[in-house]
Amino acid sequence: MEMSKQTKGEQHIEQLMQNLDPGSERYRVLDSARQFKASWVELGEQLVTVSRDNLFSEWGYSTFEEYCSREIRIRKQTAAKLTLAFGYLQRKEPAVLDRDELRPAPDYRSIDLLRRAEEEEEFSEKECHDLRQAVIEEGRSLPTIQKRFRESVQSRQSLQEGEKQALKAALSSAKRLESLLAALPETGQEIRPLLADLIRELGTAVELHSQVEAGPEE
Repeated sequence: MEMSKQTKGEQHIEQLMQNLDPGSERYRVLDSARQFKASWVELGEQLVTVSRDNLFSEWGYSTFEEYCSREIRIRKQTAAKLTLAFGYLQRKEPAVLDRDELRPAPDYRSIDLLRRAEEEEEFSEKECHDLRQAVIEEGRSLPTIQKRFRESVQSRQSLQEGEKQALKAALSSAKRLESLLAALPETGQEIRPLLADLIRELGTAVELHSQVEAGPEE
């Protein structure tokens, strides 16, 4: 059978491997990178070690990202997803790491979306359970996982926008009531302090929603 043509990245990795001790850590990482498409778990584990122990500096690179892009030819975003996905499996789903070739680990990008759902996006317990079922137990395809993740995020954003609009409407009503009471100095004396507190609380809630939408400052 005709051999498939090697990419420049694969040729680069093999050239480096020819000058290294096959028993060295650096050789093992390169070998894992060469087989990356077949199984990402081993590469993820190796990269965690390289980053944690600063091995890249011993090999002549100033940063982990530089090592990934120049030596094993993967983008820093890919390296981050690989290491985060492997770390997630170590903490939450160690049994997945022991799977055999007949039932390989899910795509690292699916694992990363599951991690984000639990750790960053704060999905509900049911959403996390359903997404885990699809990723870990059912082994659904990456496009399917991406679609479910996106739909959950959009649903949450819609709920947050609805809550924000309700808060704005309540704040506007409270301010209008405060303005009306100002024209009636003998009416509602006992509720004026409570109304002022409510206006402050609603204003803070609206501001917090706006900050969440804007995201963190650079």
